[in-house]
Amino acid sequence: MHITRPAPDLRLKRAYDPVADDDGARVLVDRLWPRGVRKDDLKLTLWLKEIAPSAELRKWFGHEPARFEEFSRRYRAELDANGDAVARLEELLKHGRVTLLYAAHDATHNDAVVLDAYLRARLEGKR
Repeated sequence: MHITRPAPDLRLKRAYDPVADDDGARVLVDRLWPRGVRKDDLKLTLWLKEIAPSAELRKWFGHEPARFEEFSRRYRAELDANGDAVARLEELLKHGRVTLLYAAHDATHNDAVVLDAYLRARLEGKR
């Protein structure tokens, strides 16, 4: 018998978007601080730099949509090897909504999108 767990209460949001009362735990998942944003303005629960893609992978990707599929594959492999950081996010999700914050302009082709799908697959028992 296969048991499907409920979908995690996970949201994605640009770091430049306004803080909302229903954001829950706000976690910045970029290795670099968003340009022009004051630390107090983000109202962060956690800056989880170590869950971001490696500097080498981030530079290789360069936010080029044509490289996104390969970037996603490589980043998921990095996440598989990064159990401590993944476990921290999974623990936060046990306590309610988590909003993953990212700085990229492209809302479709960025590391937070890959991380969101990765977490959902793990927590819904499909990984």
